[in-house]
Amino acid sequence: METTNWTQVDIFTTTVGLEPVGAALMDVGFPAFAIQDAADFEQFLEGKNGHWDYIDDDLMKLREAETTITVYLPDNQQGVDGLAAIREMLLRLKGLDGESLWGRLECQLTGVQEEDWAFAWKKYYKPVKTGERLVICPSWEEYMAGENEVVMRLDPGMAFGTGTHDSTRLCLGALEDVVTGGEAVLDIGCGSGILSIGALLLGAGSAVGVDIDQVAVRVAGENAELNGLADKTQFHCGDLAEKVTGQYDIVCANIVADIIMRFAPDVPRYLKKGGHFLTSGIIDARADEVLEAVKAQGFTLKSRRDSGGWVALLFVL
Repeated sequence: METTNWTQVDIFTTTVGLEPVGAALMDVGFPAFAIQDAADFEQFLEGKNGHWDYIDDDLMKLREAETTITVYLPDNQQGVDGLAAIREMLLRLKGLDGESLWGRLECQLTGVQEEDWAFAWKKYYKPVKTGERLVICPSWEEYMAGENEVVMRLDPGMAFGTGTHDSTRLCLGALEDVVTGGEAVLDIGCGSGILSIGALLLGAGSAVGVDIDQVAVRVAGENAELNGLADKTQFHCGDLAEKVTGQYDIVCANIVADIIMRFAPDVPRYLKKGGHFLTSGIIDARADEVLEAVKAQGFTLKSRRDSGGWVALLFVL
C-alpha cells in the first residue's frame, strides 16, 4: 500500500488575523486547519484558579508563541498546487491589511526546505490534456501532438497554474469554447501565465496578464517566450487591474470568491460589449454568492462548469 508523506505549513498571523486568514484558506481549498493562539491559552490559564502545578512547562511556552494556522500538504501534485495557492493568498492578504493588523502573513515549511520543494514537484508533473484540444506539457517532457491538439510548453516553477488543478482546467475548457480567433484577453491573477498562453494558442490575438506576485510575473513571461508568444503578451505586477488600460474581448479571473466579487464592479470597464468574463477559483459552497455579485453588474450567465468541488462561471456582458 502506497504511503503519502506530508509537509507541515505554518502560517504566521495574529489573533485578529485568524478570521480573515482562515476564511481565505477555505476559499483556496483548505477547509480544515489547526490553530495555535496565545490568547486562547491565556483564557485557559484564567480558568485554572491558580493551580499552575498541573500545567506542563511546554504548554506554558504557548503564552509567548506567535499565532499560527497550520495546514498539511501531501507530497504530490495536489500539494504543489496547494502551496502555490497559499503563497498567492498571503500576498493578497498583505495587500488588504493596510494597518498591519494580521501579523507578518508568512509561511514556513517543516519537513522540507522550500528550495527543495521548488524542484521536487517536477516528478509529479506530466503532460495533461485539459479539454478537447489543449495539452499542457512540461518543458522537459516530450509529447507528440495528436490530430487537432495544441501543445503548451510550461515551466510553472513556484507560480500557480500547472493545468492539473480543477479550477485551471475548468478555465482552459471554457476558453476552448469562447476563443474563435483574434481576441484580446485580460488575465487577472495570471500565475504561471497558463490562461493567457492557452488563449493565444487557441487563436486569441493578444493577452495582458496581471499578478500580485513578482515571481509569477517573471515566470509568466518566461513561459510566453517558451511558446514563442512573447510578442503577443504583456505581464504586469499589481493588484487586479490597477495597471491595465483598454478594453478586451475576454477577461479571466481564476482567483478566489472574495477577490472576484471585489473586482466584479470594475469588469465592465475593461470588457467590450458582448465580451466574456470567465471566473474560477471558486469553491462550490460560494458559487451562488459569486454568481449573484457578477449578475448585479449587468452580466448574464452563459455556462457553469464543476469539477472536484471547484466551479468556473462564464458570463457575457
